[in-house]
Amino acid sequence: MPGPGPHLVYSLGVGTGLMHLSGGWFSPHHCLVYAINSFLGPDLGSFSEWLTSSLGAGEDVGSSLMDFLHHPFYYVLILGVPLAFFYGWLSKVALQRGVLGTISGMPLKRRQCLFLVAAGSFSHFFLDHLFEENGHSPTYMWILSTGWWQERAPNNPDAVMVVGVLTACLLIGFIYINRTCSGKSLENQTSRSVKLIVAIVLLYCLWCLSQLYWRNPPQPPVGEEADLGVFVFLGVYFFLPHVLCIASIDQKEHLELGEQLPI
Repeated sequence: MPGPGPHLVYSLGVGTGLMHLSGGWFSPHHCLVYAINSFLGPDLGSFSEWLTSSLGAGEDVGSSLMDFLHHPFYYVLILGVPLAFFYGWLSKVALQRGVLGTISGMPLKRRQCLFLVAAGSFSHFFLDHLFEENGHSPTYMWILSTGWWQERAPNNPDAVMVVGVLTACLLIGFIYINRTCSGKSLENQTSRSVKLIVAIVLLYCLWCLSQLYWRNPPQPPVGEEADLGVFVFLGVYFFLPHVLCIASIDQKEHLELGEQLPI
């Protein structure tokens, strides 16, 4: 699986990009909490297992910690709240001592830290699921199982029609929402675009589910492509962490200090 380097570079790269795009509202505090939990977070379980096996004591405990902590959801459920308190305190100390500043002059709140801990955990497994166990991790194998590998995928006119209609609706709908004469604000256009994308993805996944799991016998929903698995993987391990990072930006501070926003 990926080592500390790729995890840290990926998360710091994403965090730095968000810092730039947000004009500093996604602060260095946000970036470091997110990066630390992506780089080290769930690997605390792996470290515990390695440490106990090296010491030759408490191996059962280390193995149990590995099972519980090296998991995208268990890590957040078990350590999310304690870590949110810790990072909130650490952010306050770093701000008071002038180690790291923020554009609002305020430290991170516990709610913001919890979002960033969760985002870091999911980003960690974005890399792990792709590059661990020689490409045979359970998650990666499930993604591939939503494709059609038993034999050459048969031609299915229904699939061509459904996928064609959905992709056409997505493209045409996006153009319609963002047309120059709409008179809508950028925020309104963005919100409607996101709702359109989510609706199309849900319909697309529903089609894939119906063909793979509800139809007897099953048939390939989109030729040999593993679209259902790809959508689920991207939703949980790519888009969700970015949404959580954006949600960690305090909107109240943004509105109260709106006059200080950089142009």
